[in-house]
Amino acid sequence: MVKLIDTHCHIYLKQFDDDLHQVLESARKQGIARILMPNVDLETADRLHAVAAEWPDYCLPMMGLHPCDVNEDWEQELEQIFELFDKHNYIAVGEIGLDLYWDKTTLPRQLKALRCQLDFAVKKKLPVALHSRDSNSEILEVLQEYAGSGLTGVMHCFTGNREQAELAHKCGMMLGIGGVLTFKNGGLDPWIHEIPLEWLILETDAPYLAPVPFRGKRNEPAYVWHVAKKLAELRNVSFGEIAEVTTANAIRLFHLSD
Repeated sequence: MVKLIDTHCHIYLKQFDDDLHQVLESARKQGIARILMPNVDLETADRLHAVAAEWPDYCLPMMGLHPCDVNEDWEQELEQIFELFDKHNYIAVGEIGLDLYWDKTTLPRQLKALRCQLDFAVKKKLPVALHSRDSNSEILEVLQEYAGSGLTGVMHCFTGNREQAELAHKCGMMLGIGGVLTFKNGGLDPWIHEIPLEWLILETDAPYLAPVPFRGKRNEPAYVWHVAKKLAELRNVSFGEIAEVTTANAIRLFHLSD
């Protein structure tokens, strides 16, 4: 069976409390070889750690402060988050970034928190998982400041244009492709077949952004299969090639065991 990696999945959230074991078993049967879990804030850290401890070789944790949770006390919260890196093994710093969809007034402190976490990632030599809702241009402007620093990572749920995709690659970022690819007006169709497959990794963002034919329902890691299928159709290549290359990309970016 071909193997896929869900590189961005919030499997530890309460939406999976009632059937987590079944969801993970379904993912395994669908060929999902790893599930990578980005954190949101300190309140979600214990749940994240519990899932990682129960499935240590399957559900792999990241740690970071989500831009929507960058509150006035963000400096104190980040200090506590950074201390967790001395106690746990994380594969990345994330989910971090900018979000201008919900509240543009918090952009100044979002930018400070983002740069603080990018600096930390460079210091730790870890990749980052970047959230960039309605803020691709702003994120890319910041990333250009880190040219030559060795910073790597992924622009999660990438919905930009081809020019932004090329700039992200120049900044050391891969593109996280999820359920939006299957949406009628997702915006990726015109150019996704034109860039190297080596730039792409797959994700679900479960429980959010379920792909067609599950749009509007709870997303699950097993559904990354539908993203891979759609990507294969758009690029006119086999499902097996999509699985092989995107899985290798994820292994390389996050330094995973094969």
